[in-house]
Amino acid sequence: MFENIREDWRTYEGDLSRQGLGVMLVYRFGRWRYKIKYRWLRLPFSFAYRILKLLSQILTGIDLPCEVQVGRRLTIEHFGDIIISGDVIIGDDVVIRNGVTIGLKRTGISGAPVIGNRVDIGTGAKLLGAIRIGDDVVIGANAVVLQDVPANSLAVGVPAKIKPRSFKAVNEHRNV
Repeated sequence: MFENIREDWRTYEGDLSRQGLGVMLVYRFGRWRYKIKYRWLRLPFSFAYRILKLLSQILTGIDLPCEVQVGRRLTIEHFGDIIISGDVIIGDDVVIRNGVTIGLKRTGISGAPVIGNRVDIGTGAKLLGAIRIGDDVVIGANAVVLQDVPANSLAVGVPAKIKPRSFKAVNEHRNV
């Protein structure tokens, strides 16, 4: 747990004013408490987690339950309106911006998104259902993704259309 917290601290540059850092600390605490073997010992930590999670939701508008499987260096860039279902799996180096919903397509139907590594999720994007998002994908702002997105792709629109990413354009932009 402490190695993950140190990494989160570096990811957010030690800036306590960034809401994502506080949410990640509560998330890591929630995951850690499951390592306590005996239920009666875990109970006070579970109670503390529920209080901290509720406070973080109220203060930040970010719902990241401890049941989500989060990789390393998750960055929550902006304040508020972020909802993530407990069944979601998120890879390493993922960036999530405000207004993002990641979760189930319909209530009563299981299946939540699996997000690869180095995925950049734009403002207001919705990722719904049992879909797979490949590595190095960019999800455009306000995109509604209802289907699998292969690696090295761009998903834009409502419903999202999948396009291959142009790394040449990205590299030319960086060299300017």
